[in-house]
Amino acid sequence: MRQNLKSVRRCVIKVGSALLTDNGRGLNEAGISSWVAQIAALRESGVEVVLVSSGAVAAGMVALGMDARPRALHLLQAAAAVGQMGLVQLYESHFKAHGLHTAQVLLTHDDLANRTRYLNSRSTLLSLLDLGVVPIVNENDTVVTDEIRFGDNDTLGALVANLLEADLLLVLTDQDGLFEQDPRLFPDAKLISESSAFNPALDKMAGESRSGLGRGGMATKLSASRLAARSGAHTVLANGCLEGVISRVMSGENLGTLLLAGQPPVAARKRWLAGHLQMRGELVLDSDAVRVLRKSGKSLLAVGVLRVTGSYVRGEMVRCVDEAGQEVACGLINYSAEETRLISGESSGNIEAKLGYIAESELIHRDNLALL
Repeated sequence: MRQNLKSVRRCVIKVGSALLTDNGRGLNEAGISSWVAQIAALRESGVEVVLVSSGAVAAGMVALGMDARPRALHLLQAAAAVGQMGLVQLYESHFKAHGLHTAQVLLTHDDLANRTRYLNSRSTLLSLLDLGVVPIVNENDTVVTDEIRFGDNDTLGALVANLLEADLLLVLTDQDGLFEQDPRLFPDAKLISESSAFNPALDKMAGESRSGLGRGGMATKLSASRLAARSGAHTVLANGCLEGVISRVMSGENLGTLLLAGQPPVAARKRWLAGHLQMRGELVLDSDAVRVLRKSGKSLLAVGVLRVTGSYVRGEMVRCVDEAGQEVACGLINYSAEETRLISGESSGNIEAKLGYIAESELIHRDNLALL
């Protein structure tokens, strides 16, 4: 499978905060110079690259003399505003040395949750790639709030891979990959070279971030790989400190952990639906409804709903789970939470009698439903 990476034509590369700031000592210019040179070589070979860069908050912390990551939102945003300036200037100067233009693209969750802005973001990024520009994507930390935060740039990288139908998500970290145990606690821990992204055994092996600079650990990287896999993108987790790591991974060398998508890309709208992070409510489905969704790909009817939680309005995103709490699907619902509670368990023919009107016979139409 590693040799297939040679045929990658579009790649999203995510670089973590610990790498970019040399573990908090300041912007790692030597590392940035090396990664940029390798990306330039990929561009020269015809591979389109989008760079998802962490480091704005961490760089700002260093510049402002902060010893620990602030908890107050306004201080985080101030650090991001300061750090983003130096980070982008450094990228621009190094890419310019290779004759490449760069573009800064700052996103929030709302940009990808809103269908119109999602398509606008996609069009902009594709246009930049067509023009030979290297987009540098980051979360818009200076304005984002907890309610619209991606949570970490691993997730952002996966969503950008979804957005652009990339072949590969390459996550550069300060670790050699995913191990069976935490290598910082167990020096003889075994590296996982290759696995399905959806292998449930991996969940016990992934841990949280210990650096204090970023928000992601191996658990978030595993989650991101599964998100990327929904659009058919494989993920490689590799040590960004290794010399020539990007070029070596793309040439098929056995570095890091390769997490395979194991499924073909889904339709664009389904990919957008599945990429939603913020669910406004949850529907518990009976076994018949779960079977119909999974086997037949039909719409969700009210008769199959057992319980409703959350507060939402018509058109918002809700999660569908089975009676054991396992995710089944997510979709845009045709009725508010209050209305859904009133018609749960009812046949479509009884909706008008319960509500006094009928908007749609389906609770969630199959075109607005994505299996998870």
